[in-house]
Amino acid sequence: MPTSLLGGKSALVTGAAHRIGREIALALARAGADVAITYRTSHAAADQTASDIAALGCRALAIECDVRSEASARLAIDSTVTAFGRLDILVNNAAIFASAPLESLSLDQWDAVFETNTRGPFLLAREALTHLRAVQGRIINIGSLGGMHPWAGHAHYSSSKAALHMLTKAMAKAFAPEVSVNCVAPGWIQLDRQEDADAARFASRTPMRRNGAGEDVAQAVLFFATGPGFITGQILAVDGGLGLS
Repeated sequence: MPTSLLGGKSALVTGAAHRIGREIALALARAGADVAITYRTSHAAADQTASDIAALGCRALAIECDVRSEASARLAIDSTVTAFGRLDILVNNAAIFASAPLESLSLDQWDAVFETNTRGPFLLAREALTHLRAVQGRIINIGSLGGMHPWAGHAHYSSSKAALHMLTKAMAKAFAPEVSVNCVAPGWIQLDRQEDADAARFASRTPMRRNGAGEDVAQAVLFFATGPGFITGQILAVDGGLGLS
């Protein structure tokens, strides 16, 4: 059911046409926020998510955006502020998950992951900062358990998320006291109902004996969006205890 926790506020969620980003956008809308989402190629899915946000009684906006581009990041922020009159919450969710043997990892593969996973959040945060400072806003980055533990088959991904975790802490110091900056680091999140060998294996290794869902991540984001602004610079693992093993 919709609430008014974020009534009168607006949010921008990058990469939110589907999957975890969509769940985050809908959770913010259910809390009363007007929500803009960005997408790169998933136009139809983005329109559907925007329609679903609007159905909750909130204003919605879908923006085509390449988070790797300064101009595109600036346009996404400007479009959100023009549509809603303010920006209170930035969720840097857009990311690439990739795997490759480290010994044969190409420079192009390395750069592609870092451009989206690390450069993108930096650009969006920089462009949003003036607006967020004006309203004592929040930045919430979506990191990964892979940024806290070395995943050898995903070295470029793990490194990019580790960099995002450190960027979160640097932003928290640099943007204080007006803006709080935190990071949600999901573990294994099952995004469809298919049961495969990997899903079963990760569930068996997880103390909570299940895999995560998009809603688990969305609720952690909602905590940082609505909780005490005094909390900043934190990396919150949402992994059912998987990282303890």
